Amino acid sequence: MTLVRYEPWSMLDQLRKEMDRVFETRLPEEEGQSISDWVPAVDIKEEDTRFLIHADVPGVNPEDIEVNMENGVLTIKGQKETEKKEEQEGYKRIERSYGTFFRRFTLPDTADAEGIEARSKNGVLEIVIPKQAKVQPKKIAVKH
Repeated sequence: MTLVRYEPWSMLDQLRKEMDRVFETRLPEEEGQSISDWVPAVDIKEEDTRFLIHADVPGVNPEDIEVNMENGVLTIKGQKETEKKEEQEGYKRIERSYGTFFRRFTLPDTADAEGIEARSKNGVLEIVIPKQAKVQPKKIAVKH
């Protein structure tokens, strides 16, 4: 009798990979096009004075992450290395995602591009985007 490893999610994982291939996202770079190998999960929160973005980037060194702002578009990109091992007899399996990643966000007009800050801690990239000070309406007196 042959033992076969049961992996209930393998078909869904294969479908996800095929769908990713169909809907590839491309980012123009200096030398042609670059394909994102994986996409970090992101939470976006709006507060009274700022926007917060938290991106899950486990295993990525802060030095390997680039955050750019150009023409109202915030771009997060970077790279993560991988290690894949599989041992048949010990039934050990270690898999980590790897490769380049990026996310792009169109910022509202109220975002202050000059004050954007980014920091990475415990595999979470936090980007703080302050809002511009509101311009108060000016009352103009009508003279006689």
